[in-house]
Amino acid sequence: MKKLIGKYWFLIAVVAANLLVLIYNPQLEMKALNFTGKNFLNFLFMLTPIFICIGLMDVWIERDMMIKIMGEKSGLKGVLVALMLGMITAVPLYALLPVAGVLLKKGSRISNILIFLCASASIRIPLLLFEISSLGWKFTFVRFGLNFVVVLLIAFMVEKLLSEADKKAMYDNAD
Repeated sequence: MKKLIGKYWFLIAVVAANLLVLIYNPQLEMKALNFTGKNFLNFLFMLTPIFICIGLMDVWIERDMMIKIMGEKSGLKGVLVALMLGMITAVPLYALLPVAGVLLKKGSRISNILIFLCASASIRIPLLLFEISSLGWKFTFVRFGLNFVVVLLIAFMVEKLLSEADKKAMYDNAD
């Protein structure tokens, strides 16, 4: 029982807080539940196609092909593919983590996965277009250039700092 409570303490605390609000202010609780329900449905509708695509990627793309495209010896080609994949995404970041898991499972280089995630977070093409229209092209290109350099630095530094045992554990846990 203690293990269960320790694992789900945050959920239990949220439910308890909701019950207290329901007792003392039912109207506010109904608004909160309505908001939560809408967000949950949005979450489901967003994740369902992503998980279908991830499943298809897992089945259709052979491990050897992924290693060739984004593996240890992919070189500049792997970096460019990871960067382009990251820049064209238009989904929330939480949806990209399962994609990163599949890339890891398929044998992609860790730095390429990190480039994909960091590029998805900071240098997406839709964001760049919005920035150009609202903040100007000079600011956008300076930020893009800095982010580009920082994304590459972070990815290669993290990979360099990982020990071989850490890398092996990551690949083993991905399967």
